Amino acid sequence: MSFSQFMSILRARWKAALAMLLFTLGTALALSLLLPKKYTASAALVIDVKSPDPIAGMVLAGMMTPGYMSTQVDIITSDRVAQRVVRDMKLNQNAESRAKWLDATDGAGEFEAWLAEALQKHLDVKPSRESNVLNVSYTSPDPKFSAALANAFVQAYIDTNLDLRVDPAKQYSSFFDTRAKELRESLEKAQARLSTYQKDKGLVSTDERFDVENAKLNELSTQLITLQALSAESTSRQQQAALSPNQLPDVINNPVVGGLRADLSRQEAQLQQLSTRLGDANPQVLELKANINELRSRYDAEVRRVSSSMGVNNNINKAREADVRNALEAQRSKVLKLKDQRDESQVLQRDLEAAQRAYDAVGARLTQTSLESQNNQTNISVLTRASVPARHSSPRLLLNMLVAVFLGGMLAVGIALLRELIDRRVRSPEDLVRTIGLPVIGSIPQPIRKRLLGGKQRFVLPHRVLARLPGASSKLAVANGTRGR
Repeated sequence: MSFSQFMSILRARWKAALAMLLFTLGTALALSLLLPKKYTASAALVIDVKSPDPIAGMVLAGMMTPGYMSTQVDIITSDRVAQRVVRDMKLNQNAESRAKWLDATDGAGEFEAWLAEALQKHLDVKPSRESNVLNVSYTSPDPKFSAALANAFVQAYIDTNLDLRVDPAKQYSSFFDTRAKELRESLEKAQARLSTYQKDKGLVSTDERFDVENAKLNELSTQLITLQALSAESTSRQQQAALSPNQLPDVINNPVVGGLRADLSRQEAQLQQLSTRLGDANPQVLELKANINELRSRYDAEVRRVSSSMGVNNNINKAREADVRNALEAQRSKVLKLKDQRDESQVLQRDLEAAQRAYDAVGARLTQTSLESQNNQTNISVLTRASVPARHSSPRLLLNMLVAVFLGGMLAVGIALLRELIDRRVRSPEDLVRTIGLPVIGSIPQPIRKRLLGGKQRFVLPHRVLARLPGASSKLAVANGTRGR
């Protein structure tokens, strides 16, 4: 169905559509005026989930979960809170309410549970989208009763939340008290066993000798590591001295060797100058060569002396390393013997420490649960108390009429389409083509005035097509008001 066809149907069936719209509006107006007025009172609660617990001293993990606020909503709307409201408001003492309960249930079930269920039907709890605020609303025909019930639900929720924390703490406190007495007896027995063993073996709880011997062992181990490094370095120098003694750092940095090398270099330079100027046979040149040979001999002897000292240092380092290694092995054996003597004592000591830790842990939990069982503070605060509403919350005339306009419009369109389906008519060239399966070659328009007033528009089929139709000479297809054939 095209838009033009849809509009043509609405223009043709406007009376039925208008009647449906007016009927819907009238019904909504009548219901809005006849329904009893109801009043809604609202209170606001803020739940602190980020401040640390005053007893535990830390933020409880359960308060940071996304479902925490949903849990609080479930608690407010629970039967336990509602029944508490019934008791606090003394609604269970109302004779009229008891008579209604007897008429409705014939005395089956509990009266308080029936009242609580009736109150829950008019309770509405909504958490804020991005905050820790809960809005508690109650709706009833009496504005004062609505405000009183909203505040009663808030107070009952706070008291119930406190009970949910205090009651388990009381049970835990009793359990930890019994457990602490048992662990105290175990601790005293472990202490007695350790004392008896130490007296029999002549041991003390703090053996300073073991600490001193262990310190000596660590010191010898450090010395051995240092001497091993020195020995490796001296061995490397000795090997280098055997291959290229002139490249040793000790030889290069030796002042005597450095002085001889400088003198040798200076005289070799002087020899080159004299040989060039006087010739190799000159007495001065021969004397200078003799001096150079003597310097080179002294230089080689000094290099051999310095490099030979590398072997001596290496032997000394190896001897020191062997002595320290022997001392380390002896000290290790001594420490192991002392450790074996203390092993049995340490086993008993660990048993005593384990018993002490268990007793301390249970004692701490006993103290904490005792404080929690006496706690009368919660993380819930009343942000806004419910006040008596000045205006009724339902029925809302403007909202109801807007909804009626929307629904009436939908029903008006629906009734127009339904009537069109029941009594289908040709209202456009497309309807004519779809009905008889033949093309339209033209139309005879009505005068402009009549067309604007919803006048008919005629569609003409080809003459050769009309001749094939039954009664074609007298049955021209008319757009508006003609049944499809």
